Amino acid sequence: MHANLYSVASVREIDRTAIEKHGIPGYTLMTRAGAAALQAARGRFPDTKRWQVVCGAGNNGGDGYVVARLAAQDGIVVSVLTLVDTESLTGDAATAHGDFVAEGGVVMPWGGELDAEAELLVDAILGSGLERDVGGEFAKAVAAINEHPARVLSVDMPTGINADSGARLGCAVKADMTVTFVGLKAGLFLDCAPDYCGELLYEGLEIPDECRAGVNPEFRRIDDALMRDTLPQRRRTAHKGDFGHVLVIGGGEGMPGAVRLCGEAALRAGAGLVSIATAPSHAAILAATRPELMPHGIKGAADLEPLLAKADVIAFGPGLGRSDWAKSLFELVAADARSAVWDADALFWLAQQPDLAEARVITPHPGEAGALLQKSTADIQADRLGAVRALQQRYGGVAVLKGSGSLISVGPDVPSICTSGNPGMASAGMGDVLTGIIAALLAQGLSLEQAALAGVEAHARAGDIAAAKGQRGLIASDLISELRTVINPGMAAA
Repeated sequence: MHANLYSVASVREIDRTAIEKHGIPGYTLMTRAGAAALQAARGRFPDTKRWQVVCGAGNNGGDGYVVARLAAQDGIVVSVLTLVDTESLTGDAATAHGDFVAEGGVVMPWGGELDAEAELLVDAILGSGLERDVGGEFAKAVAAINEHPARVLSVDMPTGINADSGARLGCAVKADMTVTFVGLKAGLFLDCAPDYCGELLYEGLEIPDECRAGVNPEFRRIDDALMRDTLPQRRRTAHKGDFGHVLVIGGGEGMPGAVRLCGEAALRAGAGLVSIATAPSHAAILAATRPELMPHGIKGAADLEPLLAKADVIAFGPGLGRSDWAKSLFELVAADARSAVWDADALFWLAQQPDLAEARVITPHPGEAGALLQKSTADIQADRLGAVRALQQRYGGVAVLKGSGSLISVGPDVPSICTSGNPGMASAGMGDVLTGIIAALLAQGLSLEQAALAGVEAHARAGDIAAAKGQRGLIASDLISELRTVINPGMAAA
């Protein structure tokens, strides 16, 4: 798994370094890209015998001509459409076009229709350099590709997706598979891009690692190595006191479910002890349904103080509510210096009374992030990178911006991104589970950053395991049931 995700400008710099400083001809890289795309398509769509490649200008179109030439050599019936005058092609793209024609290939101008009998369409139209909305005949070609029954392979980026932000620029090709080159573009994992990329395959084109050494990534993807390093096997002589005491605070009147999910997730993620401070009417039912939890009914802040004294880590907010009872607890917890994870209504109260705390992880969804930054949800989603950085700067500690491609920011360092997870996790209680997991990892001695990174990734991976039976209908309790598999990575590997 490749951990670094780059901007388009950085990928171009890697490409330039490979060509100018390591002497790899640009056309060699283009040929490798075309060969990688062909191999991926043959592996993913082995029964397709009739292909149509749709080419634009620039190197993306050049990649398409290489794919077409190599596919024809491989016995595939190939046709090529171009959206630009081929006389305007320059550089490696012109060379790729010339080589395809020299081997008997025919290039037809786009006339508004695709080959009705094509079994695979190859999108080599605009690639990663797109910065404005797709329009004119290009938009018509995108629409035709999306309406065609054939499978679709996008070369480098689905046409219409911004490779930096992941935004759809007017319209975009909906691919079944995307093969991307040189460096993983950040936009492949942001905004709506995952809905358009299909299966994603990365090919480094044999570019030496030193070409990437001096190039800063936009994000670092949480990988297997981090999970192994932060979640080692336990000592045989360990006891529950070694793994910390989590205090879950929340569950206002009529809302016991959130604290139950949070507390149980903390247990499943390895906390030694989990207490719950909740509305008095909830304590008995929580004890009856999950006896390993230690629930306490509290009438107000005075009842909470002795429970705080015994806790190592606080999980604050699940089901908290916005009552006077909740406000009194907020005021007490906000003054407490121990490590904490804040979510849900704790973030509502934080938005009303902002403060900075270095021992705290906040885990807002985009709507909560908007309240914390006094922006709309749409503004948060339009610049998730800027939003997570702003959250961390304003509130301190670690900021986790939840959503597809959850982002984690720790000060000025490069933010991290979680690329695991699935749409089935868009259901009630998932955030409560995440809060419990991160709190449990803090209780076991991980740093704020380690707990946030490993917790977000464990949450997502457990969701993926649970979704093997189907995404629709996945509930938070299903995810909790799978946590032990991912929270013990050494055993999972075995």
